[in-house]
Amino acid sequence: MVGKTVTRADLTDAVHREIGLSRHESAKLVEALLGMISDRLTAGESVKLSSFGSFLLRDKNSRMGRNPKTGEEVPIESRRVLIFKPSQGFRNRVDKALSRQD
Repeated sequence: MVGKTVTRADLTDAVHREIGLSRHESAKLVEALLGMISDRLTAGESVKLSSFGSFLLRDKNSRMGRNPKTGEEVPIESRRVLIFKPSQGFRNRVDKALSRQD
């Protein structure tokens, strides 16, 4: 699966295979989970999934940037960004899996 993007359909199929729910119920479950995560983040809350990671909102201050093509200084507005911070266990699993591929 190297280089493949996991889609909602892939998640739905995995739930269907692993748990045994119907495809329709699996799709509803995936949509409900993603919807709940989205709702919490849009409400300004962080989301922590144990043994997986945290979705955090971070405020970035305004600053001066530079247009790489022209070199002209350009102001960058302050904004709120979404970041994902993987848990240590998740990072270890990914590192271990990737080191086996080398």
